[in-house]
This record gives sequence, C-alpha cells and structure tokens, in this order.
Amino acid sequence: MACIPGLNPPKTLAIISSSSSYSINNNLPLSSSSKSHLKIAQLSKRLPKISIVMATKQQEDGLSLNALTSSDRRDEVMIAAKSSLSNCLSETNLHLTIPSLKSKTRGKVRDIYDGGDYLVLVTTDRQSAFDRVLASIPFKGQVLNDTSLWWFNQTQHIAPNAIIAVPDKNVTIAKKCSVFPVEFVVRGYVTGSTDTSLWTVYKNGVRNYCGNALPEGMVKNERLPANIITPTTKAADHDVPITPDEIVQQGLMSQADYDEASRKALSLFEYGQRVALEHGVILVDTKYEFGKGPDGSVLLIDEVHTPDSSRYWLAHSYEARFNNGLEPENVDKEFLRLWFKDHCNPYEDKVLPNAPEELVTELAWRYIFLYETITKSRFQIPETTTEPIHDRISRNVSHALSLLLPN
Repeated sequence: MACIPGLNPPKTLAIISSSSSYSINNNLPLSSSSKSHLKIAQLSKRLPKISIVMATKQQEDGLSLNALTSSDRRDEVMIAAKSSLSNCLSETNLHLTIPSLKSKTRGKVRDIYDGGDYLVLVTTDRQSAFDRVLASIPFKGQVLNDTSLWWFNQTQHIAPNAIIAVPDKNVTIAKKCSVFPVEFVVRGYVTGSTDTSLWTVYKNGVRNYCGNALPEGMVKNERLPANIITPTTKAADHDVPITPDEIVQQGLMSQADYDEASRKALSLFEYGQRVALEHGVILVDTKYEFGKGPDGSVLLIDEVHTPDSSRYWLAHSYEARFNNGLEPENVDKEFLRLWFKDHCNPYEDKVLPNAPEELVTELAWRYIFLYETITKSRFQIPETTTEPIHDRISRNVSHALSLLLPN
C-alpha cells in the first residue's frame, strides 16, 4: 500500500468506543442517539492519547486467573458464544455497498478497503493458523479490535500509530502508509508448534535462526537469555523467516528503517511483558507490523498484543509446570492449533475437519478472558438485534467516511 505524496491528514474527531454510535467532525455535535459514555479525542499531526470507553463499568475487583476454567462469567460467555455460532462475521463486501471504497484486500483475518487517504480495516471472526482459515469464532473480531485499541493507547509513548477513528465494534480507520513487507516476530521463550516456531527449528538442530545465535541445551518452553527478533517476510501464502541482513540486501527495508522498527519492536515487547505480568499472564511471543507515514515516520500498524498475534501463558503456574515437564496453561489459540495437528495435516490437506463446537466456544471465552484480565474492563457481549452485522458495519463506515472524506 503506497503513501499518497503530500498527504496531510485533516484534523478530525475520533470516537473510540465499543458502541456503534459515534460522530466525526470538528463542527458536528453528537447526535441525540449517541451514547453519553463516548469520549472524543482531537487528532493533530501527532495522534494524542486514545480513550477507550466500554459500555459497561470496569470491574472493581478484577478477574481471578482461576476463572479461566470455572466461573459464572465463563458460563455466561460460553452460552452467548454458542448461540452466536451461526452469526459470525466471516466475510465482508463493503466495496459493493459503499461507493467511496475503491477496492478490497482479503487478509487472513482482516478485510482491508482502500478509502483514498484512509484504509478501512474490518476485523472479522475468521480464525487463522498454519497460513489458512480454520474456523469462525463468535465475537472474535470485536474483542481483537478492543484489545488492539487498548494496547495502541498504552504504547504511544513507544511507537506512534496510524489510528484515525473507530466507527464500529469491528472496524478501525487508519492513515494510509507504505507498509514494510516484514513482520517483526519477537520471542521471549523457546516454544511453538508450527513449522516456523522457535521450538520446531531448535529441536531440528538449528542454532542460528534469523541472525540469532541460540545456546545449546535449551528445552521446550524455556525462557531465552534475552528477547530476540525473528523476522519473516509477508508472503501471500506462507511467511518466510529472514535475517536482518537479508532484509536490507533484498531492499525490503533500509538499514535505518529496520534499526528503528526493530528498536520499537523490542521496546513494545518488553513493555507488553511487564504489563501482562502485572496482570498475571506471560507475553511469550508476538508479532508487529510497521509502515512509513507521509512524513517519513515509522508507524505501528495492524494489531498489538492480541491473542491472535501473540502467545500468552498463565504466570502463576508456569514455573511449576515447566519444572515438571508439563505444557504451560495457555490463553491463546495454541490448543486449537494442536487439535488440528492431531486430526489432520493442516499444511497439506486440501480440506480440513470442522473444529468441534466446544473448542470454538472455548476459544471465544479465552480471547475475552485475556482482554478482561489485562485491561480490567468488561467485554461488551453484542446484543442480538434484527440488523445484520454487515449492514451495521456498512452504515457506520459509510457515515464515518462521509465526514472524513472531502465532498
């Protein structure tokens, strides 16, 4: 995605909310239908702190980690997820309903639309692993959007981001920038089950991976001596590991841009680990994506520290389980990955088995559990309405673009 030369983003009002009600414009007041809990942030050349206001009040006592496997909240979410299995957002076609959207790019999870000076990113409920879509998970798109927004807010002191507005539970509007074709995968532990995971390559004898020298004698799930970056290229069908030298030699990034992005990636990860641990979970590994804005600044894009892009373990049991040779208790999609590896060849089989209903709803709960545990905010389970999800998104995005784009 190329930058538009001379693009100078206009000053607008961005409403960051889990509600579908919003308004964007310096001169327009909030309509009578807008919710009183909305907060508005004035955007300038440097994006100010984003406020995320949930429709329900923050929990006073926080969540116990024991609630992962047994709690009233888990039961509530599981029942809601089961009733929403047939109402997942698996596909969008906003370019067919909104004339100002020029084209659609379908990612593994996000549908990305070209809106001229802006990109419209719709986070769907598609579940991706092994470089393919495995299932659709109720509420996933909304909880990923909420999670990223919380982290974007918390990390602006480390890396500026491209967020312009959030007009819908599943949608983010961002500045258009030139995206670096590299994913910055940051790892703190030797673990994983995919072909490119650190444990897979380590047990196969690799001791220099993506330019990182790995010590002998490490075991699965052990913490690395220091956090490392293992970059991959953003290939269409399969991400390919690459070294920093190869990135520069192949012209994917300049040395200066790579150095800046890698510094930001390590700082973001260290900060994320600290915040996660304060809330009882370990941020094991994650991936970041960056782009270059019209002014030459390196911007954080896509998503931040979501359970889709990251691996999380429960901290209170990690040491004991590691010492006893047991797998950590995870709060991410690893258990779904393992189920598919046990029941098929997810890399080669053309048709995959359907994920069991209980695993799909369990994953919905884990994503919500992680969000509520770290943010100490209560996830707003979508209300059942007569308006189809796609119609709601189309209406909200159309109105947002009518305020953002010139007449």
